[in-house]
Amino acid sequence: MDTAEEADICRVCRSEGSQEKPLFHPCVCTGSIKFIHQECLLQWLKHSRKEYCELCKHRFAFTPIYSPDMPSRLPVQDIFAGLVTSIGTAIRYWFHYTLVAFAWLGVVPLTACRIYKCLFTGSVSSLLTLPLDMLSTQNLLADCLQGCFVVTCTLCAFISLVWLREQIVHGGAPQWLEQNQPPLVPNQQNGPAAANEVPGANAGVNAEAAAEAPAPADPAPDGLPPADPPEAGQEDLNWNALEWDRAAEELTWERMLGLDGSLVFLEHVFWVVSLNTLVILVFAFCPYHIGHFSVVGLGFEDYIKASHFDGLVTTILGYILLAGNLILFHAFASLVRFQRCRRLVGVFYIVVKVSLLVVMEIGLFPLICGWWLDICSLEMFDATLKDRKQSFDSAPGTTMFLHWLVGMVYVFYFASFILLLREVLRPGVLWFLRNLNDPDFNPVQEMIHLPIYRHLRRFILSVVVFGSIVLLMLWLPIRIIKLLLPNFLPYNVMLYSDAPGHTRQWLKRLVHAWTFTTGYMLDLHSYLFPGLGEGLHAAHQAILQQGGPIGFQAYHRPVDFSLKIVLLVVFMCVTLLLASLLCLILPVFAGRWLMSFWMGSAMVHELYTAASGLYICWLSIRAATVVLSWMPQGRTIILTKVHEWSLMILKTLVVAVLLAGVIPLLLGLLFELVIVAPLRVQLDQTPLFYPWQDWALGVLHAKIIAAITLMGPQWWLKTVIEQVYANGIRNIDLHFIVRGLATPVICVLLLSLSVPYTISIGITPLLGVTPEMQTLVERRIYPLLMMVVILLAVLFFQIRQFKRLYEHIKNDKYLVGQCLVNYERKNGRRMSTSSHSSPS
Repeated sequence: MDTAEEADICRVCRSEGSQEKPLFHPCVCTGSIKFIHQECLLQWLKHSRKEYCELCKHRFAFTPIYSPDMPSRLPVQDIFAGLVTSIGTAIRYWFHYTLVAFAWLGVVPLTACRIYKCLFTGSVSSLLTLPLDMLSTQNLLADCLQGCFVVTCTLCAFISLVWLREQIVHGGAPQWLEQNQPPLVPNQQNGPAAANEVPGANAGVNAEAAAEAPAPADPAPDGLPPADPPEAGQEDLNWNALEWDRAAEELTWERMLGLDGSLVFLEHVFWVVSLNTLVILVFAFCPYHIGHFSVVGLGFEDYIKASHFDGLVTTILGYILLAGNLILFHAFASLVRFQRCRRLVGVFYIVVKVSLLVVMEIGLFPLICGWWLDICSLEMFDATLKDRKQSFDSAPGTTMFLHWLVGMVYVFYFASFILLLREVLRPGVLWFLRNLNDPDFNPVQEMIHLPIYRHLRRFILSVVVFGSIVLLMLWLPIRIIKLLLPNFLPYNVMLYSDAPGHTRQWLKRLVHAWTFTTGYMLDLHSYLFPGLGEGLHAAHQAILQQGGPIGFQAYHRPVDFSLKIVLLVVFMCVTLLLASLLCLILPVFAGRWLMSFWMGSAMVHELYTAASGLYICWLSIRAATVVLSWMPQGRTIILTKVHEWSLMILKTLVVAVLLAGVIPLLLGLLFELVIVAPLRVQLDQTPLFYPWQDWALGVLHAKIIAAITLMGPQWWLKTVIEQVYANGIRNIDLHFIVRGLATPVICVLLLSLSVPYTISIGITPLLGVTPEMQTLVERRIYPLLMMVVILLAVLFFQIRQFKRLYEHIKNDKYLVGQCLVNYERKNGRRMSTSSHSSPS
């Protein structure tokens, strides 16, 4: 090095360079941070886990340093030895991962399924033949699939049990379960969530009105006796049934599943099988047989079997009886002052109680709503209860699931509408409805602390309210339509979207306008809207004193307040009725009118008419709102925006024709020629092509290819698609899409279609082949060329893999170090300073 270079220092260790540790300038950085030692850079790269400079973002480069005795080409025996080593490693990994897959996908589900069947056969012989049943190969695949479902259920039950334990630990156990808790004073609340709005999966109505007097706290919900004060010297005071043992060591998913290459996962397989057996025995076998013996004793077997879900109903009945027995055991343990048993039975009761409440609110309530919606809409589809009974008898599982799904959708949208109302109305107006956005909202804590009878009362009230809304907005409008428009119903559904983004804003404005108009008509504007009145209502003050919902605002109480509230409710019911009539008639009527121009008098499924009618209505409303928002800006601005939107629509149509029309059509036609036609059409038959079907097939394949491309590595097609998505419709770049995406893809597809056709039609006849051979070439050239392309791709991949293997063998045997590469600024290239290199 010269004098100038010796004055330079490393930007990491701040030391100068030497013959043993020379300085390098591997990136674009200049000045005092230009130079660095290779050892310092390697330590920094190991610490930062990056391969580029954090300042200039330039990637560092290293050149390998090989041993001087390395030959120009590796000997064949070295390549063969490396190949054998790689094959051996691959075989070892294959055996290991095969064992892992066999254990987790074979042994665990098969064991769970056959233990489940053995326990529920009800015979002693099945227990004796269980080892032989485990080794049986009959119904192997079916038992594995059923076992996967059983394992999933048991793991979910175990995770739910652990999560419930965390809820009890962090949220506090009920007062009647606490051992060292002093007796409650009369005005003390029942639990941390007892005074709040009551959450629940049904998103229904809180049964306790604010005007009710505060009930005294129940020290023992559900009839359980309170805990006795502990006696002095009692040994079991520090015992806690909720302190379960935790795992001794931290496990990763790779180590637990066996993906790290070790055999520790076999122990985990054993514990999972044991856990499955224990959960099946405790949470399925015992409740089922308790319910079964009760049903047999009461003589209700025929009624249970008529439900088509006798196993589920019997198990739920067993849980109910088990909960009653746990209450009795808890009372008995409290009387005899057996504190440890009393607490353990109380914990078991909480588990059973929460399980039953979850089934009631998440399972039963949506199912009731779904069936009630179906019953109230029978005349809309010209159906009867007999038809529904036949459907239920033919497919009970599917029928119940569909009704549950419809009920869940109904409950979800009703809860969303309540949240929208809370954004419009004054805080405190909807005091009788639960607030799902409350940060203290915790339905599990409510299930733990509140007694069963309060949950049942709220459940019944929620069913009444939701059922009444269905009557008002579905059954009554259908009756009115049948009376006024006899030929409009039923909807034709016997033949063989995500909501627009502005819909919620429109609905919110409509609700605000209706509430504003009705509020001023009834002099309730101060009560309904925030910040318009003074004073505080006595009922709301009572709620605040009871620890109820926070956030009530002052309002003015008008004359005849109660009467006006009743009129408000009446107006609301009439509005809901008219809105329901409009939604049931207008979209279908508009859709039928539109379809009549295309289909004539042919019967069309009402799903298509309703969808097209909804889009017509949405486009009309959207166009009207856009024009109204532009009107205050003047004529020039309106013309400018119309020109911009027209240009954007024209560009969108061009892009849609190319990307959603031409490309899917060519892709579907190519798939038809390569796959479908050779498999379905014989050589002595002529294939028929249907453009609409090919286009639909191409759309599906285009979406799949785009999804795979976006999930794959970075290459030009992924870059272009990501850029198109990032630009969106408003900033659509027609030139970029045509030049960068549509033109290359269309050219490739056209070449794939035209080249084989040219060869088979233009070149093959010149060879003087027979007509049979000509037909064979025309029909098989597309799949043949596709196989050639696939083979070339596989060959290219294997060549790359062999090159990587060659480099790996060479590096393992002859690589002695690496040398950092300097960045040459003058000619923009890198130059290695191998004379100053050091092995690493």
